[in-house]
Amino acid sequence: MARNGKVGDGHRNGAVTGRTQVYNPVTEIWTKRDRETGKFMDGKADGTPFKGVTKEK
Repeated sequence: MARNGKVGDGHRNGAVTGRTQVYNPVTEIWTKRDRETGKFMDGKADGTPFKGVTKEK
């Protein structure tokens, strides 16, 4: 049976809440966005999606 591990072991259990990510095909960058304000927060330069962040459709 799987377990979540100990608190403070250096990784997250579950998804990040309050944020989504969207892919921009023009710049080929995944961009993180705040769900409440809709403001763009961060872009990922290597072209791979953020881990644990919900993707928008």
